[in-house]
Amino acid sequence: MTGNMDFDRPRNVSFFDFAGGVQLLRGENARSVLPVILIVICWTGVIGNLLVLLSLIHDLRNGRASEVKALLAGLCSTDLLIVLLCAPVRAVTYYRQTWTLGSLLCQTADWFQHSCLVAKTFTLAATTRARRSFVSSSSDSIYFSPMQLYGVLVFIWIASLVSSTPLTMFTSLQPHHDIKLCVTEIPFCASGFMDVFYKIYPTLTYVVPILFTVVHYTKTLRDAKPKGDLDVTSAQPQNRGAAAVWLSVSGANTLMLLPEWSSWTWARLGYSYNYTPPVGFVIFSQVLMYSCSSLSPIIVLTGYEDVRHGLNSLWLFRTCRGSKRTSVSASPTTEENGEEGRRATVIYPLVDLKHASLETPEGRRNPRTDDTAARKIFPDLEHFWTERVNTHDPLPWESQEERSYFKS
Repeated sequence: MTGNMDFDRPRNVSFFDFAGGVQLLRGENARSVLPVILIVICWTGVIGNLLVLLSLIHDLRNGRASEVKALLAGLCSTDLLIVLLCAPVRAVTYYRQTWTLGSLLCQTADWFQHSCLVAKTFTLAATTRARRSFVSSSSDSIYFSPMQLYGVLVFIWIASLVSSTPLTMFTSLQPHHDIKLCVTEIPFCASGFMDVFYKIYPTLTYVVPILFTVVHYTKTLRDAKPKGDLDVTSAQPQNRGAAAVWLSVSGANTLMLLPEWSSWTWARLGYSYNYTPPVGFVIFSQVLMYSCSSLSPIIVLTGYEDVRHGLNSLWLFRTCRGSKRTSVSASPTTEENGEEGRRATVIYPLVDLKHASLETPEGRRNPRTDDTAARKIFPDLEHFWTERVNTHDPLPWESQEERSYFKS
């Protein structure tokens, strides 16, 4: 990958490559255009994934949790980590043309990025399995165990982090003239082990999960077809829409991550034959990989009806909460406009309305209120309520009828 870079490959190692992004590129276009593209991708991915996560968290808090939604939250969290932590590292590397982020980030940049990619692939495979269980279930609701789901997510991340650990073994910060470069150098004594790792690693973390996803999607679509004399219109459109969204997300991740895995495997297996991928293809595959983390939430927001409903309900909740606070804060102003005096005619006893001198909060009589109170008092009701000033029973006649009934 050093065809367009000011650097010569060392001859005393079995493999050499830049880590954390391509460095020492020629030309100003790579230094100015690539960071801008990556920044735009980062902002788009952060906003999209945060919106999806807010909608899913709102549904989980309101008791509308499901296994698919929890796995979707894990997938969006992984995409958020990629665009928030991994892509800025590449943007800084392309802009500086050297490594300026320290030794620790040099050793862990590629390891953490590949761990996120593996976690994405495993999460999509687990989501496909959950979708198949939901579609094939004959009941309206299937058992959902949060602890079991948390165990699956923890297992996915542990497997992803452990499987990518060999990527940190031979990565270090090396001086080059008056600058420093982040490189991966594999000595000849470790070439046999790393050759086997470079063949097994992409197979287990990319090819096998994709085959698993394809097989389960095929079974899901076959089980979703109406059987016998069932009506075709009885299928739920919402389930079909969700299946289409997950199929689109899985297809986008499979196709957009393929160049990255291809260039990564090509560079390592073809190094001994002096046949490495072009620098342009490597940069294109990395940009496409980060774009995938920004495209997935867009697909979910536009096609997944539950997520859109969650955002709408969250927006209505915030809006109603804000309007409620505004109305509470504005209530003293309403009382100053005479509303307090009008409410007094309701809470005062009727026996006192005839002789009470209703006044406004300013101490002045309100003739309109007095006329209203006078018109509301009737002689028979006045006599009734006068006799019952100290009685707390609102329906005395029912008690009297009940007592007379039992006496008879």
